[in-house]
Amino acid sequence: MDVRVVLHFAVLTRALSLLLQALLNAAIPDHEADAFRPPRIEEPLYLDPVVEGCLGGLSRWDAEHYLFIAERGYLYEHNFAFFPLLPVVLRGLAETLLWPLSGWLSVRGRLLLAVALGNSALFLLSAVALHAMSRAVLQDRRLALLSSLLYCLTPANVFMTSGYSESLFAALTFGGLFLLEKGFTFRACLALGIATAARSNGLVNVGFLLYLPSLRALSRIRAYRATTAGRSKALRYAWVVARLLVTSLLGTAVIALPFCAFQYYGYRTFCTPSTSLERIPPALVSLAERKGYRIPDENGPPPLWCMRPLPLLYSHIQDVYWDVGFLRYFELKQIPNFLLALPMASLGIVAAYAYYQANPDMCLRLGLWESASRRLDKPTPGFFNPKVFVYVVHSSVLLLFGTSCMHVQVLTRFMASSSPVPFWISAHLLLLNEPLLHRRKTSVPNVQLRSHNSSRNGCTNPLHNPVSALLPHWRTCSPTTQCILGYFLSYWVLGLVLHCNFLPWT
Repeated sequence: MDVRVVLHFAVLTRALSLLLQALLNAAIPDHEADAFRPPRIEEPLYLDPVVEGCLGGLSRWDAEHYLFIAERGYLYEHNFAFFPLLPVVLRGLAETLLWPLSGWLSVRGRLLLAVALGNSALFLLSAVALHAMSRAVLQDRRLALLSSLLYCLTPANVFMTSGYSESLFAALTFGGLFLLEKGFTFRACLALGIATAARSNGLVNVGFLLYLPSLRALSRIRAYRATTAGRSKALRYAWVVARLLVTSLLGTAVIALPFCAFQYYGYRTFCTPSTSLERIPPALVSLAERKGYRIPDENGPPPLWCMRPLPLLYSHIQDVYWDVGFLRYFELKQIPNFLLALPMASLGIVAAYAYYQANPDMCLRLGLWESASRRLDKPTPGFFNPKVFVYVVHSSVLLLFGTSCMHVQVLTRFMASSSPVPFWISAHLLLLNEPLLHRRKTSVPNVQLRSHNSSRNGCTNPLHNPVSALLPHWRTCSPTTQCILGYFLSYWVLGLVLHCNFLPWT
């Protein structure tokens, strides 16, 4: 079964990632980066040096924030840039599944172990969820399989493995969208709402909740118009519209609730604090004084952002601590970071352009209805399927926002954990241009690839796992294949080399 192929490849890539990060972290000295490095207050236990040596590469850069929050809670103001779901999951694993190791591992050691186990399991779930969603949306088995296998080699690999929330967010987002595609709206809302507790960009998923039920409502209205007459038709129209409005309002509230609740918690923590400095370990207070971190103090004045009409702590942190804002990153010195993000941005642009070229009329109609001539045709399976429209729009919105309003190098992991489109368009291009895949029918009408009765250069049964079948025959692959797989594999490895040693990466 395809799911087994995806699971097997996901397990293999997770094992390789953990092994490589341990070897590379041991072989390459850590860079002395100006990053968040809280002091270790708890005394190390017997196995802590072993776990730190094997899994220390998973705790670099922002992962230190998540581990600190899981261990100490939200102490510093800038910790609130990191949403609470991953720290809760990690602490839960450390206090339940890994609790028998508490005599040999400190809380920090158990949290590191929880990162390795938890994110590996979550990545497997996200790969399975992506495959299921791809089958439902693309209606093309081969494209869905290849997309999921490419996801296992995601350019954001190191962030899917280390102590970041990307794997958790991807699992919830892809799973929620699969449920929404299948019509399980309530369960989809719950999954997407929980995803918002992992990352702020979960709010963008509201667009799916507004769009997909609207498509179903329009479909019902068209059916009623053809089969119902008179007063009964008006009543059914009213019922469909009312149901759509209620679903949209409640679903939006469910998805937005975690974000709002977290902002309220931040407001209460700093604007009406109930903690004094005496209750905080002196080493952590000393770090705050040395680095200029704000900590809640019931005897001190509230921060200025508390006085704003809409006191959003998240916006304040992004503005002050990370200098995030519209076009702020458009400077000459940031050209290397734009180049790092260029491959992912290129995939997003190619996806949007190709989809519009294939479906211009449908795009102009926002995919809500089709022309009378196309309504009789069977929908084209593959990337140009009408169901893909909303995902391309979502990907384009993420690309535009990430390029103009974020640290642009983050675009790689931002899109790879939020949208299936980069993997769909990559798989589509491979199937369209790679003869070794033996693609007899493509996702593009009237396009046929060369087919062979036997495998070329000994490549047997390539569709069992197309990616692993292509890699041994790199030199005979098409330039498109070499570019796409070269991008995925180089970022897969470079991320482990650089990120795990406190060197700058995406």
